[in-house]
Amino acid sequence: MSTPKADKPKPNPPTQARLDDRLLMAGGSLAFGLAIPWLTGLYGPLGPQDTRFWIGFAGFIALAFAIWAGNRWLLFKQREHLNWFAHPLRKLLMLVSANVLYTAPLTLAAIWAWFQIAGLPVDTNAIKLVVATNVICVLFVTHAYETMFLIRERESDMLRVERLERARTQAELGALKAQVDPHFLFNSLNTLGHLIENNARSAREFSDTLAEIYRYVLDSRQRDLVPLDEELAFLRHYHRLLALRFGAAMPLELDPALQTSKWLLPPLALQTLLENAIKHNEASAAQPLRVSFALDGDRVRARNALQPRRSALPSSGLGLANLDERCRLLAGRALERRSEGGVFDASIPLLARP
Repeated sequence: MSTPKADKPKPNPPTQARLDDRLLMAGGSLAFGLAIPWLTGLYGPLGPQDTRFWIGFAGFIALAFAIWAGNRWLLFKQREHLNWFAHPLRKLLMLVSANVLYTAPLTLAAIWAWFQIAGLPVDTNAIKLVVATNVICVLFVTHAYETMFLIRERESDMLRVERLERARTQAELGALKAQVDPHFLFNSLNTLGHLIENNARSAREFSDTLAEIYRYVLDSRQRDLVPLDEELAFLRHYHRLLALRFGAAMPLELDPALQTSKWLLPPLALQTLLENAIKHNEASAAQPLRVSFALDGDRVRARNALQPRRSALPSSGLGLANLDERCRLLAGRALERRSEGGVFDASIPLLARP
């Protein structure tokens, strides 16, 4: 079996298709073609009334376009083969060398030709000044291009990381929700089995009620978040199942403020807290297990007395750990829980509905 090789830094992707710089190139070339000859005195004594002036006018603009387009092509070709992160020094040297070795000879030849065409004496100082100015301007523009490319690549990398993170989160949520469904069914069937042995009529009602609320369970698998009022309605149905088994041993108190669709939360979240209370505490007519749910700012708080069972029920270990992970992924906040003063307290973070 071959050993996987470490990934090598890849060259930059083709940039031409991603960057529409036609307006920038047209405006920049025109500006340089007009400004540099005027500021460096290449026209000499020639004025607009002289035909040679207009020949030079058109020639200098054409030169500026040629310099811009040529250096642009060199920049793109280098980006296809060299990467700043893989070979920074090599890329810098190649970039500067290509710009200078293309811009300087082309400018020198064009300015010398202009003096010949215009019949003006060759001004070596003007030629040096124009060559230096063109090289500096090209390096500045190249730096601007590279900065623009790096910004775009940074944005692209951030978007790619965000998409990967979203895909990872969705995969984790899918796995967690796949656990919730069997977990809920397992506990419901355990309860149904108990009722079949002890109360056939209640077992039939339990079965019918279970079929109704299981529709909600199946529907919730398609959603990461559900409105609080829908979850509350489901909790009431689920409590009815518990009442068929425990009678008055499981009183439920619900804060009227919970009846709102303003907030969102993970599906089956309230049911998980109620189920957790049943699993770990005694509940009987002589010692009822009262569970209350109340709205507490941007959380739903569940409270119940600690009445530990003498014999613990089998546990799959999913319960609150699963709910905590879903809260972290969806709301960015954890499930809070504590036991003190003989009371178990847990709160679920809510998200405001957009």
